[in-house]
Amino acid sequence: MLVFIVLLEFFCGSLMFSYWLGKLFKKDITAVGDGNPGAFNLIQAVGFKIGILGVALDFLKGYFPLVYFVEKGYLPKSYIIAGAIAPILGHAFSPFLRFRGGKAIATTFGVWSATTRFRVSLFYAVVLALLFLIAKKLKHGGPTTTQEDAFMVVLGFTIVGAYLYLNSFSVYLLTLWFLNLIIMIYKNKEKLSSFYISLTDRQHEIKK
Repeated sequence: MLVFIVLLEFFCGSLMFSYWLGKLFKKDITAVGDGNPGAFNLIQAVGFKIGILGVALDFLKGYFPLVYFVEKGYLPKSYIIAGAIAPILGHAFSPFLRFRGGKAIATTFGVWSATTRFRVSLFYAVVLALLFLIAKKLKHGGPTTTQEDAFMVVLGFTIVGAYLYLNSFSVYLLTLWFLNLIIMIYKNKEKLSSFYISLTDRQHEIKK
């Protein structure tokens, strides 16, 4: 039963709704922004209304199957990690895109909404909003780069880990967070590397 649930969760996660919606409107969202086949590039390519639909679908594929299995008792706590990480892996390494999936941000929100009844996902949303406001302030209202966005996404999720630990969340949720963070870092590794290099260059310029 567990193997079936994990495979089903992976399959649901691998459904690239945002990419397909873009194709429906004759847009290749991998050629937009940072090239990520996810909902946020769909917004840039097609517009807000269709983009929000992509966000909702990517969220729901992480939320709905998992919350069903958890509420029905098919996934006891000792097995939730396998079922919860599967849709994130499915989106990040979708076989529909030759295992070159998206960053799974919306799907991550869905998974954490299902496993913690929205508590952690809402906290993460607030943290990201605050980081974005700080970035806008530092840039005097200017737009953030994709490298800066990647840094904020990973930093925000790192703060989520501290929140889980300080609030004595279960070990299985801390383990899920750690696996989720590893995937997030891997999918953003190029942007994070560019951000570090640009930050280092700025520091050298200041010293000069």
